[in-house]
Amino acid sequence: MNTLYVSSPTKTLKKYDGSQLRPLFSYEHFGLKGNAMLSWVAPTDVTLTHMVDYEDKIEESKICGDKMLHFMIEFFPANLSTGVMAQRLLASIIKDLAQAKAPKAVLSRKGDDIYVGQGKLSISIASVSAVSTLIHFAVNITNKGTPVKTASLEDLKIKPDAFAKEVLKAFSSEFEDVMWATQKVKPL
Repeated sequence: MNTLYVSSPTKTLKKYDGSQLRPLFSYEHFGLKGNAMLSWVAPTDVTLTHMVDYEDKIEESKICGDKMLHFMIEFFPANLSTGVMAQRLLASIIKDLAQAKAPKAVLSRKGDDIYVGQGKLSISIASVSAVSTLIHFAVNITNKGTPVKTASLEDLKIKPDAFAKEVLKAFSSEFEDVMWATQKVKPL
């Protein structure tokens, strides 16, 4: 899996509004071909127009935060069940890495959400396009600008840049290992 941490977000990454979650975005804007994972820091304000989760859309939920660490994944082909499983694998990896850096904190994962105590640390969604599986996952860097009780990397004393690179490496390695596991088995 091709990975990239964008340390100086471009115009298209200045704010995550949901429009970035589309097929071939990483290829179009950053030259990442094929299976790809992109990460960057930016505020979040997902508009209803770009909201993918219909439960949130129907409730007109606010999905926003002043500063978040974003991860966007695209892999081929399109399969929503596999996408949701990959989304939960990413949540587990992020939770485990954060827990290792903040051993006294009480982190938990419920589905694709990560909590520190009662505060929600993450947001995420998995979906499919006509050609690919897409995941957006973001972690609060600060608790400012969030509409619900949150937790943040600041609370855990975790530096977002180094953490992003660890997550990219860990997920990419796990993804490649899963792909190899599907290619070394004799069919029945």
